[in-house]
Amino acid sequence: MSGFREHPSTNLMHTLLSKLFLSLRGWLQWRLLWFMHNKFIIGVAGVILDDQRRILLLRHRYRPPEMMWGLPSGYANSGETLEETLAREVYEETGYQVEVASLLQIKSGFQLRLEAYFLANWRGGELNLDMDEVVDAQFFELDQLPRELPRSQLILLQEVSNHIRPVVICCSGKNS
Repeated sequence: MSGFREHPSTNLMHTLLSKLFLSLRGWLQWRLLWFMHNKFIIGVAGVILDDQRRILLLRHRYRPPEMMWGLPSGYANSGETLEETLAREVYEETGYQVEVASLLQIKSGFQLRLEAYFLANWRGGELNLDMDEVVDAQFFELDQLPRELPRSQLILLQEVSNHIRPVVICCSGKNS
């Protein structure tokens, strides 16, 4: 049996470090882990459906011309859930209110970024574009998507197109 044996002093060091870490408890453990690991940006995007099953797309000011249209998206703030991030970003960029229905996909493998894609329903609001970031916002039929859509988002929309249905959320009142 061939195996790697740690030097006894290495094993002792691991034991001491483990005991020290476990003695820190709570906040100090989390802070130590935070310092020891890479930091990531969390991107969130949404497939937002209106009551006619059309998809909300935004024409972004700072994207290259071949990818100027895209799903509403943004980055998570500290202390925010990913669902809250999507609702906030859609509201900030368009003035629309949405209700997040389900997680569609998580993509990783980027250098320091993780992306989460959600399915959400448009719940109203007045169109009020954030002209610093967004030039236009429109709902599109699945078979009439603009060509200037990022390939990854086009693939996602093709994958979910057979499963997109209006999501009805029941019983939104408080439980008795």
